[in-house]
Amino acid sequence: MRTYKSQKIDQNADYPCPCRRNGCIKPITLTEAFGCDRCQQIFVVQDDGYVIEQLSTHYPYKRLWRWSGQQWRLDRSSLSVSYLPLVVLAAFGIMVFFLLLATLQTPDSTPSTARLLTTLAVSLAVVGMFWMASRR
Repeated sequence: MRTYKSQKIDQNADYPCPCRRNGCIKPITLTEAFGCDRCQQIFVVQDDGYVIEQLSTHYPYKRLWRWSGQQWRLDRSSLSVSYLPLVVLAAFGIMVFFLLLATLQTPDSTPSTARLLTTLAVSLAVVGMFWMASRR
């Protein structure tokens, strides 16, 4: 049975690249960072010594890995914290949609589909506004 317990990262050792491009990350001289010889990514060991972080990335959230002794494991503890605002925003959007749907009154000549589309447009505008404000 395999153990997935994290091991402390040795600053002087070479490791396989966590990006899975068959590269090797090696310590960069006079720094506390590692560089991949294949994908040219730079990784920094965090303060506790068990996690590395990818510095330059197009991914919107930090990518963190833990060394298990044989391979890198993506550290998912930071993802749950970063998705919490997104879940709260989605719940808020659903609440706004149903509140507007319940309170929006239309004249008798307007069909219910127009009422539904108007409610959807207003609620998407409100949720989009809060989403753009939370990204700052």
